Amino acid sequence: MGVADAFRARHEERTASFTLELPLARAFELFTPRGEKAWAEGWDPEFLHPPDGTLVEGAVFRTRHGGEETLWMAMRCDRDAGEVDYLRATPGSRIATIHVRCTPLGAGRTSVAVRYAFTGLSEAGNEWIRAMDEPRYAQLIDSWRAAIEAALRAQ
Repeated sequence: MGVADAFRARHEERTASFTLELPLARAFELFTPRGEKAWAEGWDPEFLHPPDGTLVEGAVFRTRHGGEETLWMAMRCDRDAGEVDYLRATPGSRIATIHVRCTPLGAGRTSVAVRYAFTGLSEAGNEWIRAMDEPRYAQLIDSWRAAIEAALRAQ
């Protein structure tokens, strides 16, 4: 393979935010592997370490969704600060870091900012990243807000 034929990984970063009518601690829990089950359709993590699914730094889990298998690792978890960082890899496609930051806006409101940094591992991964442009990413994160609010109303 010549230099002109060499694979070039696409790298893109996206950030979006929304507000939840929840206190910080409750909002943060919605972005843990176990907490997402309450609102994310099809979210069913398989806990590899620790097997009880406790969110700790170094926790590893696997998801299978949309025909893809993705491996996840919690790189940093600071519940008091309302922040968690994940590394996720979809083999043969893409890898990403995710930073979720929950910031209190008062006793019962929390701002949630979600930043993804995607890197392609293949041309298919590059195409997936290309398709996840700013408007589509904003729509995705807004769908999270809508799903969370619907789940809270159903409780």
